[in-house]
Amino acid sequence: MDNDLHKLRHELLQQTVSLAHGNGGRLTRDLVEGIFAFHFGDDLNTTVDAAPLSPVNGELVMTTDGFIVEPLEFPGGSIGSLAVNGTANDLAVMGARPLYLTLNAFIEEGLEIRLLDRLVADAARAAHAAGAAIVAGDTKVLRQGEGSGLYLGMAGVGVRGRTPKLGLEHIRVGDRLLVSGTIGDHGAAVLLARQEFGLTGNLRSDCGCLVGVAMALIDVPGLRFMRDPTRGGLATVAHDILRGTGCGVRLDEQNIPVSEAAKGVCEILGFDPLILPSEGRLVAVVAPAAAERSLAAMQQHGCPDAAIVGSITTESYVTLRTELGERLIEELEHDPLPRIC
Repeated sequence: MDNDLHKLRHELLQQTVSLAHGNGGRLTRDLVEGIFAFHFGDDLNTTVDAAPLSPVNGELVMTTDGFIVEPLEFPGGSIGSLAVNGTANDLAVMGARPLYLTLNAFIEEGLEIRLLDRLVADAARAAHAAGAAIVAGDTKVLRQGEGSGLYLGMAGVGVRGRTPKLGLEHIRVGDRLLVSGTIGDHGAAVLLARQEFGLTGNLRSDCGCLVGVAMALIDVPGLRFMRDPTRGGLATVAHDILRGTGCGVRLDEQNIPVSEAAKGVCEILGFDPLILPSEGRLVAVVAPAAAERSLAAMQQHGCPDAAIVGSITTESYVTLRTELGERLIEELEHDPLPRIC
């Protein structure tokens, strides 16, 4: 780090964000160069208004998303890693490898720049882990009271090679439903981090990159569909399948992996782990003959808790099979967990 940049960062890290940091002048340039460009490196060219992208071989896939979470840092992640992983995972479950990302930061006046620096560093590390480059972005400053510290908007471009066509339209009765690990850890961890209920624990968010496990599943013949169960959790994915195919989903409670810590949070606060969001889990639907091989592929790529959790049925509803019988799983209508992802 040269002396000028070292001095700039030292001064910035003692400050809070002011409205002047969003005026497009010297303070904006200092913030972009001292925080964002410092962590994103040469991939981020701050001298141009649009990033040129290298030609790729394959089909381009694009996604965009916005992220609001409270608190901004939580055990296992932050809004920085959440934004990158959430965007990269949306590409991965479409069978695409993430290549390029853009980041829009809406920063509330008064945010400590030292905290902003940590969040941007988290985003840079997550992008590196996903194999993606953050190539463009923008910053805006909101007046104090108009935000919750930081909102992030992110777009992503990935490339999909000769992969099987994935989508709801390929799902068939008899197919199996798999998850790559314990569900609801992100939602439960954020709830604990808010410290609103007098609860403590060592539960960590599952926020993480799905590119590796998604690419492993692509190689298994019989893959029909993939989705990351973020807002609304596993139950919402099941209802998406029902709505998109007309086929029912039967989940098996005893096979659904839920950590003891997340289960405890749900029991105390009255939440259902099926609706808690996960930010580093993958739901896959595969042909019956591919179920065991798909499970093995998940387990061999860092997902020891992966499980076959259900099947596609001819019924027109989502059910959960329990020790006491089957119960209907209704579609989520209210928002029990605001500002969670």
